[in-house]
Amino acid sequence: MQLPPLTQRFVLHFGEMGSRWGINRTVGQIYALLYVSAKPLNADEIGEALGFSRSNVSMGLKELQSWSLARLIHQPDDRREYFRAPDDVWTIFRTLAAERRKREIDPTLTMLRDALMEQPGVAADIHAQERMRQMHDFIERMTNWLDDMHKIDSATLASLMAMGSRVQKLLEVKDRVKQAFQFGPDVPAQATANPPPNPGAEKA
Repeated sequence: MQLPPLTQRFVLHFGEMGSRWGINRTVGQIYALLYVSAKPLNADEIGEALGFSRSNVSMGLKELQSWSLARLIHQPDDRREYFRAPDDVWTIFRTLAAERRKREIDPTLTMLRDALMEQPGVAADIHAQERMRQMHDFIERMTNWLDDMHKIDSATLASLMAMGSRVQKLLEVKDRVKQAFQFGPDVPAQATANPPPNPGAEKA
């Protein structure tokens, strides 16, 4: 099975980038081949196309299945197992984000939490701990946001991305509505903060 030039470029590039994303080159290339393939492929076809041994292909497919990046498919009158990548492209980005979080973000959060539990005894460490607190709060806020994003279905995520700068405009509208309800529909904020003097109170 000879890969056409464009497919080969994509597969090789994905294998190279996979090592930077937290997956090994073999797994990255297998996923890339399954993703662009017009039909499900069996292990022999994958090994022939990529020049991998059967054992490497088998291990790579098991790893992809554990991440839900490869689906097992059975063909009529064929006892061999076939595989294909999920149609939803968001799946790979969710998986890569989760892997990078486990390797890079979670260990940093653990270190910062441990550091914030200490009682520094010198001024330099007190200052350093406060800076660590700021970093911890920011990273935790971002990871919580990512957790929320993972719960949103792909169609909704695509719609949110398509909105672009309109999201910021919606937030500005939300702030104006909140301010209006806080001070009342007919009373400006400045008037509420500085009420007019009461003549009766002065005479008293």
